[in-house]
Amino acid sequence: MLEYRTVTLIFAALPLLACGSQTDIGAAEQVTPDPVTPEPGPTPIRRLTRVEYNNTVYQLFGDNSQPANAFPPDEEAGGFDNQADVLVVSPLLAESYMVAADKLAAAHTPTLMQQLPNCQGLAAKADACASDADAFVRSFGKLVFRRPLTEAEVQTYVNLFAQGAAPDQAPYSPTTGVEMVVSALLQSPHFIYRVEFGMADPASGDVVELTHYEIASRLSYLLWNTMPDSILFEAADAGRLRDPAEIEAQARRMLDTPRAREAVKNFHRQWLHLDEIEPTILANGKDAKIYPDFYEGLPLLWRLETEAFIDHAVFEQDANIELLFTAPFTMMNAELADFYGVDGPPGIEFARVDLDPSRYAGIMTQPGIMALFAKPDRSSPIHRGLFVRETLLCQAPPPPPDNVPEPPSVDPNQTTREQFAEHAENPVCAGCHSLMDPIGFGFENFDGIGRYRATEWGLKVDASGELQGTDVDAAFTGAVELAQLLASSEQVKACVTKKWFRFGYGRFETDEDEDTLDALEAAFAASNYDIKELIVALTLTDAFRYRHAVQEKSP
Repeated sequence: MLEYRTVTLIFAALPLLACGSQTDIGAAEQVTPDPVTPEPGPTPIRRLTRVEYNNTVYQLFGDNSQPANAFPPDEEAGGFDNQADVLVVSPLLAESYMVAADKLAAAHTPTLMQQLPNCQGLAAKADACASDADAFVRSFGKLVFRRPLTEAEVQTYVNLFAQGAAPDQAPYSPTTGVEMVVSALLQSPHFIYRVEFGMADPASGDVVELTHYEIASRLSYLLWNTMPDSILFEAADAGRLRDPAEIEAQARRMLDTPRAREAVKNFHRQWLHLDEIEPTILANGKDAKIYPDFYEGLPLLWRLETEAFIDHAVFEQDANIELLFTAPFTMMNAELADFYGVDGPPGIEFARVDLDPSRYAGIMTQPGIMALFAKPDRSSPIHRGLFVRETLLCQAPPPPPDNVPEPPSVDPNQTTREQFAEHAENPVCAGCHSLMDPIGFGFENFDGIGRYRATEWGLKVDASGELQGTDVDAAFTGAVELAQLLASSEQVKACVTKKWFRFGYGRFETDEDEDTLDALEAAFAASNYDIKELIVALTLTDAFRYRHAVQEKSP
């Protein structure tokens, strides 16, 4: 284990990163203030998530060991794990960073040494090797920090190389020097955090444009969940990322790559709770007497189905909200087709299969979501209605009272709907459940494992429901009609916009973000609510391109 440790410095430096000097970083940039001052809203410093850390390590080293999987789980807020305000660094996480940095440095220094030809073997000469070390610190450090290092930073890491390569009374060891530099770079706050100061121009006032390198990182972490590629670095080097047209062109280029599909999948995994399907269902189980066809392999298939459906819809069908909510098709393999009871593709690969449009509607009726928001022994109108209310409409019902009665036991002489009729009659329950149950009843054609049914216990299912407190209030029958109502809702479209805002910018919206949200909603509407166009619009707002200037603190 390396003797040099920077982990305590990482977190001691954070106050400086949040409100300290902009000296040297982007100092050569010149800004022409816009006639109208933009309003970017808050710009909290963002730590890399575990997904982003793993992806960045892969881009730096070609290392797919996913070291961040051993880190403590990222905290969530607002349904997402990338929210800056809760991504704090605990002592355990700080230690995890140190361990990961040491291991990565030890594993990859032999390969990185190829970049230092004058430091090879016993014949290495200190002067020539020191020159190579300087070049290495500049080139590799630029990748790690996602921007060029300042001269002071270069000197710090060159000195560290010298300390490791030529310790007192020991043989000259350039490999040790490089290993120490790599480990230290990976523990720097400029790697672990997406540090942003904006352009260093006092004349620009309180609001400044982000530097070209900061824009490059914002693009790459929004669209790819990882560091910039060589094309983004070249655009930043050339000073082209102040131009909204260039930013848009880069965003469209990036959306056409496989890495963008994974980032879009990551959003929907969290927004629609797809990442909860396997752990929640497998932990709670399904009653084998009621659902004898359930087995442990199904939750994985259900998640993969919805992920494949979204990927196909967004990237192959240029999906808008209507298609996501109402598409009469899904993606399945032979095993999942057997669960559905339909003819499907052979083998394990997923392919598009058309479904009965009178029964099925996009994400709204897929078994993973239906089974997740159900009980082990029955469906759950409450949880399904709450899913629609909170996740799709961005409406939070009031908290339940303290004296909530126990739910009824399964009764084979009554349908689930009949058993839960008490909610409408009991004044203790009615206030909250009137917001959820009438929605959830529309899903009663889907049982506790998300399979379509016309009867329950031999009794006819009543899937009539009602939307209340929305802009599309109406009675409906079945999930297909509900999906059509929601797909036409301006509140749902605004909710989707808000969710992408939170995911894309790593924070909650504030009053200052009114103009940004208005611009996003207008762009979304102009594109007929195309998902990819909303993502592009995220890269063109004040909140994406600007920040409030970092203020110097008095000693």
